[in-house]
Amino acid sequence: MRTVLRGGRVVDGTGSGPRRADLAMRDGTIDVVGRVTPHPGDTVIDVGGRYLLPGFIDAHSHADGAVFRPEVQRALLRQGVTTVVGGQDGVSFAPGDGTYGREYFAAINGGHPTYAGGGVSALLTGYDDTTPINVGYLVPAGTVRHEVMGFSALAPTRTQLARMSALVEEGMAQGALGLSSGLDYVPGSHATSDELTMLCQVVARAGGLYVTHMRGGYEENSRTGLDEVSAVAQGSGVAVHVSHLHGPSGLILPLLDAMRDEGIDLSFDAYPYRRGCTLLAMPILPPELLSRPREEVAARLGEASVRAQVQTQWRPVLEASPVIGSDWPERLTVAHVAAEEYGWTHGRTLAEAARELSTDPMSLALDLIVASRGEVSVVMAVRDHRPYADFARLLHHRGYTAGSDGIYVGRHPHPRAWGTFARLLGMLTRAASDDAPDPDVGARWAAAAWRLSGHAARRYGLSEQGRLERGAAADVAVVDPGRLADAATYANPTAEADGVDDVFVAGRHVLASGELTGITSGAGLRRSLDAADRRTWRPTHQRTTPEEI
Repeated sequence: MRTVLRGGRVVDGTGSGPRRADLAMRDGTIDVVGRVTPHPGDTVIDVGGRYLLPGFIDAHSHADGAVFRPEVQRALLRQGVTTVVGGQDGVSFAPGDGTYGREYFAAINGGHPTYAGGGVSALLTGYDDTTPINVGYLVPAGTVRHEVMGFSALAPTRTQLARMSALVEEGMAQGALGLSSGLDYVPGSHATSDELTMLCQVVARAGGLYVTHMRGGYEENSRTGLDEVSAVAQGSGVAVHVSHLHGPSGLILPLLDAMRDEGIDLSFDAYPYRRGCTLLAMPILPPELLSRPREEVAARLGEASVRAQVQTQWRPVLEASPVIGSDWPERLTVAHVAAEEYGWTHGRTLAEAARELSTDPMSLALDLIVASRGEVSVVMAVRDHRPYADFARLLHHRGYTAGSDGIYVGRHPHPRAWGTFARLLGMLTRAASDDAPDPDVGARWAAAAWRLSGHAARRYGLSEQGRLERGAAADVAVVDPGRLADAATYANPTAEADGVDDVFVAGRHVLASGELTGITSGAGLRRSLDAADRRTWRPTHQRTTPEEI
């Protein structure tokens, strides 16, 4: 019994342009791409006028625990996303019993409905046949450090470092795709470059990828972060990937090219939005106060002397910085606040909410953190808005893969979780003008399939995903190019994308006519390419190589 998609244009994710072809799927894999004569008993679906692309791979997602929720599944599938990579920013559930990840990243990852321990293997198994979305996982370095050292800011002893390395090695052996770090979060912020290099040596031996939220911010500070990425890569031999890279292209692109010229195996992701999203405590509290459990942070902020110190000593430093500045209350919008008494603040800036209460914005911010025990996140507008043309220069760099940094916690989240892939697909495939013939449309669709799927599959070691060829995983997004649009905005952040009504995961019809079917054919994906494959694998039968797109 097969499912046959007839009459579409196949864009196979290897760098080849669209071609008219049928596609047959059997037993979770692609059986035929070409002219297909249906067999008795085949399910035949007419996809005429639409494009068939390999299901998109979100290279940076915080859907680790949220992927079981129907509204999150719809948000992803209606953009064509069939695989997410979790364990990001050095914080998630495994290894350990999940307590640190649930508590510290409560406003980012939320909880997990089933995981209570057992390591990476148990976490990945929990995704098998329980959700329509595939989930890959990175061993989070901050979680590893917390398992061994708690929130300590000290350098690890030789014994502690050996234990941390063993946890990373165990996670890699159980199928993790690599190691992630979040060097602005605690305790990951306490890790030195030498410590990271030692852990990455384990990852390199296993053929994994090092994925990093860089230290010290991005934008104009990107050089500092990339210098550390270079040092870790050169010291360990690991392939590296920079998370949510944002900043002026004139600064970043030469740095990336110089790293590649030095032999560093490098890629990165970025989302097509100007605003970010983070824990409220991160931009407004001093680092020394953050280096403790969030319950303890909230308790300390309940003390009058500590609050006064934040207001009189730290706030002037904060407002004098070029990144935060004195206008920060106007630029931070409440995305999630756990305390019900402050539920009315969702979607309002701190300045707006403070005015309603006739209070000071910093006092309100501290009240939110205390009342919610630290479980507060904000959407953060940047001070200088670069044009999208500047982002497009990053998008077309050969190291780019698509990542949403999607967060599914909160009543007023960032729209990137609902719109990134639809927006990127539109940016990559549409001509500058509809008034003239478009000779480059095929090349644009080829580039889109590569950047949104094929490239990420290669980087993360997923040999069965990211291409529509015989024997590959039958993860297929059916795209109507005439209707393709992202609808999520900062005012209406959970509006679903349009243009992807049918999606198949492991050959099963998980989204049909824009609705969930209830089929849960997703899986926890294990690494299946080693380091040599990642560096040398190249698509076959392509007219244009991905490096040239």
